[in-house]
Amino acid sequence: MRLAEIFERVVGANAPVRFRAYDGSTAGDPDSDVTIVVRTPVALNYLAQSPGAMGLTRAYVGGHLDLEGDMYTALKRMWDLAIGDGIAISPLEMVKIAKDIGWVKFVNRVPPPPQEVTPKRLLGRGLRHSKDRDAEAIHHHYDVSNAFYELVLGPSMTYTCAVFATPETSLEQAQFDKYDLVAKKLDLRSGMRLLDVGCGWGGMVRHAAREYGVKALGVTLSKEQAEWASKRIAQEGLGDLAEVRHMDYRDVPDGIYDRISSIGLTEHIGHKNVDSYFAGLYAKLKPGGRLLNHCITRPRNDLPPMFPGGVINRYVFPDGELEGPGVLQTSMNDAGFEIRHQENLREHYALTLRHWCDNLEANWDAAVAQVGEGTARVWRLYMAGCILGFERNVVQLHQILGVKLDGTDAHMPLRPDFT
Repeated sequence: MRLAEIFERVVGANAPVRFRAYDGSTAGDPDSDVTIVVRTPVALNYLAQSPGAMGLTRAYVGGHLDLEGDMYTALKRMWDLAIGDGIAISPLEMVKIAKDIGWVKFVNRVPPPPQEVTPKRLLGRGLRHSKDRDAEAIHHHYDVSNAFYELVLGPSMTYTCAVFATPETSLEQAQFDKYDLVAKKLDLRSGMRLLDVGCGWGGMVRHAAREYGVKALGVTLSKEQAEWASKRIAQEGLGDLAEVRHMDYRDVPDGIYDRISSIGLTEHIGHKNVDSYFAGLYAKLKPGGRLLNHCITRPRNDLPPMFPGGVINRYVFPDGELEGPGVLQTSMNDAGFEIRHQENLREHYALTLRHWCDNLEANWDAAVAQVGEGTARVWRLYMAGCILGFERNVVQLHQILGVKLDGTDAHMPLRPDFT
């Protein structure tokens, strides 16, 4: 049986995409602006070994499965097809397909692409969320290439959700506005000391120093991020106020900061460490101090935080774990923080990701030259999929503001002055 017939058997004859295979067969909508291309039999091996998202990802990252057209459009149409028509393959149907394509595809083991982080590789660095293992996980994702991140993220070098005044707002303005929103929620003032944990390339640190005269320290587990940030701080003449160190947030001394920002770090600390994380940040704040926690969240609090065998965990964020907003808020409250404000910026992250996807496509050849085609493919697939995730409420983005009371005084205005 030709592969196009199997494609139709799985997704139906009216799929809103075109299908083409190495055996010359085609299926789907011949006028579609996106085409799924099976280039080699290895794609079938991957799908046989891991039916679903993991097999498709391995085949695509390895170049055995390809896509002609826009990745987001293709994923959206296939998502809609799966939800609307309920794509599902029964065990009996799977046996029939296996016979048609040849049992050899099911027994020939093909190693995953080198971009995949296997459990064995991480186990060699210790237990989940130990300092050494966290350093390896961060190294995998963030020490890819600063030049690559410049191509994707743009001049702001900010790898977290921006805040858009309108859908037409530029990415750079939206990232500036995000940092300024954090600064206003924290009520930053000249002479204060700010700690930014998981500081990335130092965007918040530089913003606080440049715009508010704050003495700001950022810490990151990525050596390449710290080196890039230190150079940029020097270039901008902010060395008297801003500093970025290559260190674990757990090693920062306690009790000396007026304000703390945590922008995109909580996703990496692990469910079992959430309570100790917020307790540790509480200890680093002076009485009357504020914490702004900004992170990706699950839409419900009763969902499991881990995706240990999922695509994102294997290819993008090893050991990543997402909490529901109620879990985070409760943990902050139990650590001693008084919760003063919370908001969901889910739609803003979808807009942010669209800009990053556009940047990657516009700079595709340069990106491939920096990191190789396999890694560039990981980013194309993962970012387009994340747009859908935020649009469809699979994931959210929350900012939660907490205060370490000064006795009973929160030092807050009667009404928020940052909305």
